[in-house]
Amino acid sequence: MKRRAATLAPLLAVLLAACASVPTDTRPPAGETLAGRLAVRVDAFGGEEPRSVVAAFELQGAPEAGRLNLTSPLGTVLAQARWSPGRVVLITPQGETPYASLDDLTREVLGESLPVAALFDWLHGRPWPGATHALAAPGFRQLGWAVDLARFADDTIVAVREQLPAVTVRVKLDRS
Repeated sequence: MKRRAATLAPLLAVLLAACASVPTDTRPPAGETLAGRLAVRVDAFGGEEPRSVVAAFELQGAPEAGRLNLTSPLGTVLAQARWSPGRVVLITPQGETPYASLDDLTREVLGESLPVAALFDWLHGRPWPGATHALAAPGFRQLGWAVDLARFADDTIVAVREQLPAVTVRVKLDRS
């Protein structure tokens, strides 16, 4: 009996760790909340394999201070990014990791930088006021990204980074 318990204990620990979720902060940051589905694809380049992430998301706050939750199809929080002036942290079941900036966080996690601050405006179908832009039907170009608004009426936004490796961000917003 003791031998069976000793054998099952590590297995139980692994199973419980696999079910672990990120503790969520219930205090909403000031600003708005946007939610939906997010797909990020980084094309193969320079011998690197393509990478992709698909998750439900909830983006709260503003470019200056906010929170981004990524959840699995079953609703488990996979990761949470929180930022405020002077502080950026990624929280996963493995713990908290601080970063110097949101760009550094996305570069470390995805292998490429994503303009999280600009997403707040892009998801509303408008250029971010923090950088210059150029109109380009059916959307605009900003920060080296082509933001396609052709399906904006259907709550779908596609942004493609023009620099190699190509990065494609597809968002389908859930509007209540």
